[in-house]
Amino acid sequence: MKAYSGHFIDGQWTQAPNPEAIEVVNPTDEQVIGSVVAGTPEDVDRAVRAAARAFETWSQASPQVRADYLTRIHQALEERAEDVARLVASEVGTPVQESRVLQSGLPVFTFGHAAELATGFDFGPEEIGNTHVVREPVGVVGCITPWNFPLHQVSLKVALALAAGCTVVLKPSEVAPLSAMLLAEIAESAGLPAGVLNVVTGYGPVVGEALADHPDVSMVSFTGSTRAGRRVAELAARTVKKVALELGGKSPNIILDDADLQAAVTDGVAKCYLNSGQTCIALTRMLVPRDKLEEAGRIAAEAARGYHVGDPQDEETRIGPMVSDVQLKRVRDYIATGIAEGATLLTGGPDAPHDGPGYFVAPTVFTDVTNDMTIAREEIFGPVLSILPYDTEEEAVAIANDTPYGLAGAVWSGDPERARAVARRIRAGMVDVNGGAFNPLAPFGGYKQSGVGREAGRLGFEEFLETKAIQH
Repeated sequence: MKAYSGHFIDGQWTQAPNPEAIEVVNPTDEQVIGSVVAGTPEDVDRAVRAAARAFETWSQASPQVRADYLTRIHQALEERAEDVARLVASEVGTPVQESRVLQSGLPVFTFGHAAELATGFDFGPEEIGNTHVVREPVGVVGCITPWNFPLHQVSLKVALALAAGCTVVLKPSEVAPLSAMLLAEIAESAGLPAGVLNVVTGYGPVVGEALADHPDVSMVSFTGSTRAGRRVAELAARTVKKVALELGGKSPNIILDDADLQAAVTDGVAKCYLNSGQTCIALTRMLVPRDKLEEAGRIAAEAARGYHVGDPQDEETRIGPMVSDVQLKRVRDYIATGIAEGATLLTGGPDAPHDGPGYFVAPTVFTDVTNDMTIAREEIFGPVLSILPYDTEEEAVAIANDTPYGLAGAVWSGDPERARAVARRIRAGMVDVNGGAFNPLAPFGGYKQSGVGREAGRLGFEEFLETKAIQH
């Protein structure tokens, strides 16, 4: 068990006097696997002051110097890739086959790409008439990250902010903080200058709010629920901070009448159940032509029954546990609500898929869902698929957009041009066409209540920059 008795501030591991410990529980066997400290606003203040001091020199360091540090972190993460994959499988319940790619592989990629951005980006000057236009780091960045992709979401913020010349105070999720603490250890071993990266653990209403409200924080980058994102934005507005918010989703998957139904439905199930359904971009609303509803339901239910539920450390597992007992109850309650509101349960359900410990939910498929039902409106964050019928393409687009969210979506058609035309009509930040693969360099973020700003790649990097006009 890894127990942290303090925070990582100004290049040192602090020792909090009489700290309140937050236990980290393995959702597979419900055993404690680690602990971190419940931080205070005073801890946040010390971390922000350290980051502000470090900003004076880090922001002026050459892009090559910043890239060299990021490369060292990239290499260390690469060397420990299997450890990271196994750790996150224990923290979150991600099946280890997925964890190697998503929870470990993506952070390795992101730190490597951040090093390339640091040296390859044109910071200026750009000449516009009698004006030099330059791009400069925004300042101290407060990063508040979720539990479902604990190191990946940290890396998207931290690596790109550091590459831009910002310094960082990171508040990882208290549910799954151990991989973030591992990153702090790696940053320390890489010789990252004191104060450039600081990590303060604790609860959102205490540490997260203190970070969002701190007057010396220039920007807050937050990933989490829409409700919490509203609160972060409210606090940041007091000092007119820049904010980037990656929030919730209820993503539609429109399968058009000329699509390969078998391929489209099978892919849709996979993209609903990714990370055991604990994914903000999960394609949880599958829209199919009414005359194909029964066949689509049969294909989806058959696919769902093929997903092995079990220990995420097992190479055969495709659905691991929910991250916590709270999340388990939430998902089961949504399933019960779906049944009560009249949706047809094809497979799965609220009952545990097997006896024994662990926060497990059976992969679930509903059909005959209407878009006014709770399971079609609210983000469930579990392996629950809703299949909705439509009569016309126009109606499909209307249903897809009839949501406060706009994070992701998908379209399937035998005619790629038709699929792309429909994709352009979906009000979402990322839309897959005919099973398009995830691109870690593409801008990631949402429309409407799914967020503000973008993460990943060059556009995510630019979120951490300000624009200055110098007249001459």
